[in-house]
Amino acid sequence: MVTLIFGGSGQLGQELGKRVKNAVMTFNKKQIQGIKIDLENPLEIEDAIIKLRPETIINAAAMTDVDECERSKEKSMKINAESVRHMIRAASVVKSYFIQISTDYVFDGEKGNYSENDLPNPLNYYGLTKLLGDAYTISYDYSLIVRTSGVYSNNKNNFPLLVLNSLKQGKQINAVDDMYYSPIHASQLAEAIVELIFQRRTGIINVASERVSRYNLAIKIAEESSLDPSLINRVKFKDMKWLAKRPLDSSLDSSKAKKFIDVDLSLDEGIRRLIKNAI
Repeated sequence: MVTLIFGGSGQLGQELGKRVKNAVMTFNKKQIQGIKIDLENPLEIEDAIIKLRPETIINAAAMTDVDECERSKEKSMKINAESVRHMIRAASVVKSYFIQISTDYVFDGEKGNYSENDLPNPLNYYGLTKLLGDAYTISYDYSLIVRTSGVYSNNKNNFPLLVLNSLKQGKQINAVDDMYYSPIHASQLAEAIVELIFQRRTGIINVASERVSRYNLAIKIAEESSLDPSLINRVKFKDMKWLAKRPLDSSLDSSKAKKFIDVDLSLDEGIRRLIKNAI
């Protein structure tokens, strides 16, 4: 049976494509082997699902640039929320199992260590659009929301990879020491999702690593790769010139997932994979 993966060219989509059998990938701008779909076009979304009749649908596609979502609100709403509504509508017709990839940015960061039962309160438009996508997902009983945090890999610009590359080149890099999250390597997340597909879990499940600041994450990367940690400059959240508001502590509690997922979700394992794949 076919598994349809929206966002196949993204860092999570690429890792899923390596692990999911009979996967059909979608892309928009970055061409890969698969189906070209414009997520702003509802007819293309629904037509692909109705024609393929996939057993499982994974929505790993999103507009994730937080500041760009503030600048392009209509576009981000279409991609992060309205596209999900049309995926769900078509999925309900063909009875597909649906997995929505969500984000820690649905929370305001006031408490941190968020569980699946904590109430969302997004601070920015990105978080709002993702939360609306989650709401459409919850309306369909045969669905699962996988809430994650700071996904990184060796295939796309992201903070951990920027740290590693900067240190290798002997360049200084700034890292915020009072902003916390639970970053996870895309391959770890993909392996967890594969297990969840077989288990047919429903509801909401957090899949992330442990709580860490960007500064401490950068230090860990330096130590594990035997590079110079003195190149890492400690800065404060208030010093960052971001357009959109960000949660100070959006870390996630993944204890529920660890009860039935046989994947090492630890930060140390993620860093190990980042360094190994960069060689």
